[in-house]
Amino acid sequence: MGNHQSGQMARQHSWLIPFGCLLSGGMLLGISTNLAKFAITIGITPLAFLFWSLTGAALLLTLLTIIRRERLPTSARAIEYYIVAALVGVSGSNLIFFSAIPYVGAGFVAMMIALPPLLTYLGALALGIERFNNLRAFGVAAALIGAGVLAAHKFSAPNTSAFWVVIALCGPVLLAIGNIYRTLRWPDNARPSSLVPGMLIAAAALLALVALLPNFSLSVNYHQAKTLAIIAVQSFIFAGQFLLLFLLQKTGGPVLLSLLGAVGAVVGVPVAVFLQGERPPEGLLLGATLIAIGVAAVTWGGIQAAKSKKQSYKE
Repeated sequence: MGNHQSGQMARQHSWLIPFGCLLSGGMLLGISTNLAKFAITIGITPLAFLFWSLTGAALLLTLLTIIRRERLPTSARAIEYYIVAALVGVSGSNLIFFSAIPYVGAGFVAMMIALPPLLTYLGALALGIERFNNLRAFGVAAALIGAGVLAAHKFSAPNTSAFWVVIALCGPVLLAIGNIYRTLRWPDNARPSSLVPGMLIAAAALLALVALLPNFSLSVNYHQAKTLAIIAVQSFIFAGQFLLLFLLQKTGGPVLLSLLGAVGAVVGVPVAVFLQGERPPEGLLLGATLIAIGVAAVTWGGIQAAKSKKQSYKE
């Protein structure tokens, strides 16, 4: 009787871990975009800030794997996974977002991080991984219209670079590609916590290659305590953010994972407006409402699809 009750309680509270990962990871995601803006305002370039922060995060998580006596996968499949996942899901997308922040604002970038799950569904649909679902299709349409509203207002705003608006819109596309790639090419029997350090090491290495190009540099003012402090804080944020992302993917599945960007936007936009003094993005109410409706519809459609799949297996 006692074992039955304890098992039932464990099942009832099994949602606490993924839900905690969702809230914590989303908060870190929203804070990260604002911290990048602050770093740029004190003179750190986006490339240098991203490189040193990811390097710090990689060291922290590598140390964690050593303490836990886990082994980093080193097969050819794992190396490929590290490089491609790092390119589209870490270094490429974050370099786009961090570079665009001075031109479009942290609030606009925070709204864009809610879009990857919707684009992921479109990509999965095109590849035949997902079946067409009316509710999810409506959600994607609503969210993309919402993003279009925000982008249109940005294009028409004075002193806004249309080039950087377009570049910022490429970030969610890369993240969506990363989501699909991670699902399709996850190395066999690999634990999430053992994959993250390898991916971050690969991301830092890719950014170091970018620094070899003309007009790019990884140098920062090491004599300024504020510079070192903000890089250290971002390193811990990245370490927690990516660890929670992979843990959420394992414990909560794709439905909860799809809400991570939405939570990040809910945190990131108010921080940008109230703590960094940004003006709210033009069209925020309409755009954010449409994106919220879209995320809710895609998520609910995913829940319904998962339920019907389970029911068909039982029958």
